[in-house]
Amino acid sequence: MRIGELARLTGVSTRLLRYYEEQGLLRPARTAAGYREYGEEDTVRVWQIRSLLGAGLTTRVIAELLPCASGPVPVLEACPDLLATLRGELSDLDTRIEELSRSRRALSRYLATAHAPVADHAAGRAA
Repeated sequence: MRIGELARLTGVSTRLLRYYEEQGLLRPARTAAGYREYGEEDTVRVWQIRSLLGAGLTTRVIAELLPCASGPVPVLEACPDLLATLRGELSDLDTRIEELSRSRRALSRYLATAHAPVADHAAGRAA
């Protein structure tokens, strides 16, 4: 199938499919005329990519994990370094969550200690 058909089947734009190819996530065959030619397995591969992206993984990490994936909602087999990669990603995510939580607490404190609401300032100018 051509790229337009893959885009229609997966709901992913042709532009994004080309990006996945640039990142090494898809490897379509080429016709003699240079057109991309995708197989049925590429439909599953796109669904795997979308699912892994939804988990917050980067395309670099996804490229490492795809050889270990099977099924449209990927089941990951125990490949070398798979657990270390996933644990590292989870640790990074935990660190980002902690940083965001600290930022949220600080913003909440600023909001709680703000003196006059904007509406009061506007009313004072009108008087």
